[in-house]
This record gives sequence, C-alpha cells and structure tokens, in this order.
Amino acid sequence: MNETVIKTSDLRKVYRGRAAVEHLNLNIGRGEIYGFLGPNGAGKTTTIRMLLGLIKPTSGNIEVFGRELRSHKLDILRKVGSLVESPSYYGHLTAVENLEAIRRIIGVPKGRIAEVLDIVSLTGEEKRPVKGFSLGMKQRLGIAAALLGGPELLILDEPTNGLDPSGIQEIRSLIKRLPAEQGITVLVSSHLLSEVEQMADTVGIIRQGQMVYQDSIAHLQQQAAGDLRLALSEPEAALDLAKRRGCGGELREGRLILPRMNDARVALLVKELVENGHAVYRVEEHRQSLEEFFLQVVEGGAS
Repeated sequence: MNETVIKTSDLRKVYRGRAAVEHLNLNIGRGEIYGFLGPNGAGKTTTIRMLLGLIKPTSGNIEVFGRELRSHKLDILRKVGSLVESPSYYGHLTAVENLEAIRRIIGVPKGRIAEVLDIVSLTGEEKRPVKGFSLGMKQRLGIAAALLGGPELLILDEPTNGLDPSGIQEIRSLIKRLPAEQGITVLVSSHLLSEVEQMADTVGIIRQGQMVYQDSIAHLQQQAAGDLRLALSEPEAALDLAKRRGCGGELREGRLILPRMNDARVALLVKELVENGHAVYRVEEHRQSLEEFFLQVVEGGAS
C-alpha cells in the first residue's frame, strides 16, 4: 500500500463564526501529484496554510510523513517546500543572489543553488537581475527557492495563476517531472480543472470548505458522463425503435440522443435502423468535458 504523506482528519477552521474549512479529510500518497481543486474562496489557501503550520486549525488533526504536525512541526517542515501565492524576491538581485540569501538561512551547501536552477530550467539566466524576468521565470525561481532545502513534499498554491500559455506550460512541465526525477510528492492547488488534469494523479475537489470529491484523475474521467448522437432520417420513428430495443434516448434538435453504450451495441442498433429504412448520416460520441463535470460537482455538492 502506498505510504501516506499527508492525512487530515475532520480538519476545521472557523473565522468569526464562519467555517472556512469544514471536516476536511485529505489523503495524499508518496510520489503523487495531488490536484487540490475548488473555486476561489472554497478554502484551498486556508487548508494549505494549516498544512504549513502558518495558522492553527480550530479542530481536527494533521499528519505529515506519519507524524502529527502539532507535535513535530519543526522536524516536519524541514522536509517541506512551499510556494504560497506570489514568490518573494529582491528585484535588483540576480537569481543566484536571491537563492544565496535563502541558502544562508537554511544552511544547505552552496552547490545546491546550481542544482535547483537546473531543475527549474533557469541555468543561463542566473546572473540576470530578477526584475527583468518574465512572470513565468519568477514563478520558477520561487519553486527553485522552495526546492533549495531538498524537500520530500512540495506545496504549491495556484502556481500558474496569471501566467500566459507559455508560462503555464513551463510550470506544468516542471511539476510533472518532480516525482520521477526528484522523488518529491507535490500538492498543487488550482481553480482550473483543465490545468490540473494534465499533471495530477489524484484530485480532491473542495466546495465551501468541504471535500466533495477525492479520487484518481482516471476515475474522474470515467465519471464525466457522455452520450451518443445520431443524425438520421425520421428521428421520431428511430427513437421508438431505440426504446423498443431498450436503449432509451431522447430527441434534441432533430437528433437522436442515446446514453453511452459499447461498440457492439451501437453497431447492432445502427444495423437495425438501416434495415428499418433509416438513413444514418452521422454517429458521434459526445463526452462531457471535465470542466463541465467539475462545475456540476462544485455547484451541486457531493458526487
């Protein structure tokens, strides 16, 4: 069984009588990229701040690396890197100089700077003042700073927020490499499912402070319902035939809309339609996008 890196039990945070996080149960395995999803204001950043020991939970428990965060905070956080919201840097200093300031505080070897710059693909840019960096490069420098201490767990809060498509691709590619190349478990938060699905193994969806979905991306894709759409002659008669064959369905804009079915059943139905005098012009499988499914989950509650 995969080792659990983060486990929360009934985690709760209340501000002025309002629950920002309510009975949250996270379960993140070693080596995973875990996509922590939810609309803005759902409680993602509050949860991350509790995981990093920046704020105290109202109730509930947090375990990281199998140890209680409250009792072993310093030991645990030495093995955790994070980038919450925007990275901090000195614009007039170079990338190396910025990282050197952090290196001296945490006490890692000087050679580690070159290593993390290589990991985030900033080798060759290390002597430029950071104020001249693109937003994507600044984000990568922030991740380099988070990696400086050689963490086993990396927590990133909205790392692609505000980036252009090129910058998003750079960060996504970097995150996808970290578990295999560096042995790092990654928790990455976002409000965009389309972004997370391209890099995460597991997804947790939070709505109004509560977890409403937690499973693998593969299972999420299976749950995104789809249908079969047929353009054909005499659609009303075709619908009657489909219902007699137990396929169900409905008419929509002159097309026969059927629930998804396996290929053999589709072939048999099309054969019967043709034998009954229908001209079948087009058969299309329409799959609901994961974004549509995500919106249903966050608007409708638990899936």
